[in-house]
Amino acid sequence: MTPRCLLLLIFALLMPFQSAMAQAALDPAAQPASVAAPPAEDLRKLVDLLQRPDIQAWLQSQTASRQVETQGSAEFANAREIIVGRLNAARAFVHDMATVIPTLPAELDRARVALMTEMRDQGSFAAVLPLIFFLTLGFGLEWLYWRATSGFRKRMIARHLDTVDDRLRAAGSRILYGLGVLLAFAVGSIGAFLLFAWPSLLEHTVLAYLLVFLAVRLTLVAGRIVLAPGAERFRLMPMATRTARFWFFWSAVLVGSFAFGHFTFQLLPTLGVGREANYIVALASGLILFGLAIVALWRCPTFDGLDLVNRRHRVGTVLGTLYIIANWLVALAGVAATFYIGVVLLVLPIAISCVNLSVHHIMRPPGTIAADEGAPSLTGAALERGLRALLLIGGAYLIASQLGLDFGALAARDTMVTRFIRGLLNAFVVVLLADFTWRMASAWIDRKLMLTEGDADESRRSARLRTLLPIFRNMLFVVLFAMAMLMALSSLGVEIGPLIAGAGVVGLAVGFGAQTLVKDIISGMFFLLDDAFRVGEYIESGSIKGTVESFSLRSIKIRHHRGALHTIPFGSLDKITNYSRDWAIDKIMVSVTYDTDLDVVKNTIKEVGKELLTDEEIAPFIMETLKMQGVEQFGDFAIQIRMKIMTKPGEQAVIRRRAYALIKKAFDTKGIKFAVPTVSVAGGGDASNAVAQKALDLIKPPPQTEQAAQGA
Repeated sequence: MTPRCLLLLIFALLMPFQSAMAQAALDPAAQPASVAAPPAEDLRKLVDLLQRPDIQAWLQSQTASRQVETQGSAEFANAREIIVGRLNAARAFVHDMATVIPTLPAELDRARVALMTEMRDQGSFAAVLPLIFFLTLGFGLEWLYWRATSGFRKRMIARHLDTVDDRLRAAGSRILYGLGVLLAFAVGSIGAFLLFAWPSLLEHTVLAYLLVFLAVRLTLVAGRIVLAPGAERFRLMPMATRTARFWFFWSAVLVGSFAFGHFTFQLLPTLGVGREANYIVALASGLILFGLAIVALWRCPTFDGLDLVNRRHRVGTVLGTLYIIANWLVALAGVAATFYIGVVLLVLPIAISCVNLSVHHIMRPPGTIAADEGAPSLTGAALERGLRALLLIGGAYLIASQLGLDFGALAARDTMVTRFIRGLLNAFVVVLLADFTWRMASAWIDRKLMLTEGDADESRRSARLRTLLPIFRNMLFVVLFAMAMLMALSSLGVEIGPLIAGAGVVGLAVGFGAQTLVKDIISGMFFLLDDAFRVGEYIESGSIKGTVESFSLRSIKIRHHRGALHTIPFGSLDKITNYSRDWAIDKIMVSVTYDTDLDVVKNTIKEVGKELLTDEEIAPFIMETLKMQGVEQFGDFAIQIRMKIMTKPGEQAVIRRRAYALIKKAFDTKGIKFAVPTVSVAGGGDASNAVAQKALDLIKPPPQTEQAAQGA
């Protein structure tokens, strides 16, 4: 399930709870009212009555019957009644808002009068002077910062962006510079704000719209870093300049509209505006915000800047428009939290997509315009998964704050629904952290495995890594999955102690019932600890020999040199003979005639050994070249000469074939004859022919006839 679908599912699950919270918050009848205390004499009589056993028994019976009746009525409540109740509540809320609209101008004018009265009491000049100093100091510090960092900007502009490291350093430098600009203005303005004693209402007003201004400035700084509308070479997202300029402008407009409406909604109660009137102002600001969002959605260009999005993706544009309208209509029905939750669920997938595109664009190989499918980058995985996890966790906590959920200790007033939602959000965070850890470890393992696929020497040195890392990855996945599941269940309120105890008992029973499986796993662990074989090595076990292709926790796969694939459990492996370690010595035997000069043979074989070392194809695999060890034995018709050569494992067959060819050529040049069995026959006639035939039969027996084969 994608993060966007998961967020929409959470939104759908929280809708009824949001509605109930909002209606309860806006219902005056739900607010506690103060009641006068009864006389002391009446309270004393009541206490005396409650102490009587018959009264207590009667109260308990009445309470039990009332609980049964309440439970029965709740069980028989159908969905239609619930829906009708919600619609009636929404209709009543809209009616109440409509009755307040005529009084809205008077409410806002009262807030203005209160603010102006406070400023007149303070003195107009005394109230405006701190504001002027406030702005002057903020922009002054920003200008000083801009002058002080002129050299840094020149070096940053002249920086090369050819490699991934260069692009990462450039992005980091631009982020630090942008944050420095924002921090300079913030320090100056907030410092000036703290220096003066502001009137109460003016202080709240200035602080609210200072935060609006900082939100817009932060958006512009982020836009210059990510979109870079005036510097395409520094752009983090792969898009055309037209598209970058469009979203640079509209992102500031949308963020500014949202921040203005949000902080105004929080400021108006301080100025004396009623709750219903304040909510109407919030609806109006939300309507303006969603109207701007719809305009931006229908006017935005595609990434290549050649067309509009609504022309290429008409269905997606229409669905996005309907989502925005539906979100505002739900807020109109009185569910205030839904407005903010809808904004979070709308912005969060867009932010995640922007992060993924930016990371892939930064991590692209040098000289390319897109990321490849090569070795995964640990830095790229950390940036992508880490930023995505931070965005999702931040979105989850924003949703929780709108629902009024406390992630600390459970309070006595918490309902079952509240605890379930809190546990669901905590489990969501646990899953995200587990996913981040797994992606980081998996990227590191995959990169190590891909980097080991080099030449023969590198592959041989890294064979142990290629053998152990896949098993380590599988074990890590199982451990992370089990830990994440247990922590998620614990967050949801499930007691994991009995589960762990039950898993131990089940594991013990499985261990007794699957002794062969346990034997295979333990044997495999000891084989790996002993480093008996690695992937790519040629081994022999019993009657099976071949190249190790892969193995799991239980078995090993061996490919025979003729193509057969053997899958052998570790517990069934006999002694292991490894033909691929360190070096291999190959023995070569040749037979020469008895009249051969052995000194000439020795010198000739030495020349062949030198010639093998000059062969560029096989010379790197020769550790000790060909040399003559001496006479092995005197045969019936030849002298057997024994030679030896030391090669790297797996290369001896190729080198042996090349050595045979050079020996044949060198012996022919030196006049050295190879000995072959011969028969000399004296005499003539039939006797000589019979002797010759007998000699041939001794050398090569005749094939059996069909009758002889059947008799055998």
